[in-house]
Amino acid sequence: MAMTLRLTEEQERALTLLADAQGVSKQEATVRAILEAAARHTHDERVRALSRRGRDRYATLLDRLSR
Repeated sequence: MAMTLRLTEEQERALTLLADAQGVSKQEATVRAILEAAARHTHDERVRALSRRGRDRYATLLDRLSR
């Protein structure tokens, strides 16, 4: 799928720096950044969900330990 990405001059400079640092094209740097951000978001959401379940499951114990 083709897509046009419009960047400010500052964003373009940042993308160029990122691509140069990784030794890849700007297109590849963009794809990598998107995939890394998606993986990080998915991981963070999963950790939050597991934390909520743990807090719910052990609420009584956690309350007693906090006294």
